[in-house]
Amino acid sequence: MVVKMDVFEIGDVYIDFPFERAKFRFDKATHKIYLRFYGEGEDEVPWNHELFREAILSGMQITREDYYSD
Repeated sequence: MVVKMDVFEIGDVYIDFPFERAKFRFDKATHKIYLRFYGEGEDEVPWNHELFREAILSGMQITREDYYSD
């Protein structure tokens, strides 16, 4: 499943990438990307982060609640 790029213009975006047990959060207010592995805290990553690019192509968009659960 591909995450459509237009969702990044609308608001915050949350992506689950279960293959790597990772989740991503795009904060629209700051235009920053955050990565958190399941059960861990989050770290800021650049837009060109390899896992983030893979998650856009193979991950699935999730809700804020899903992002913070696990």
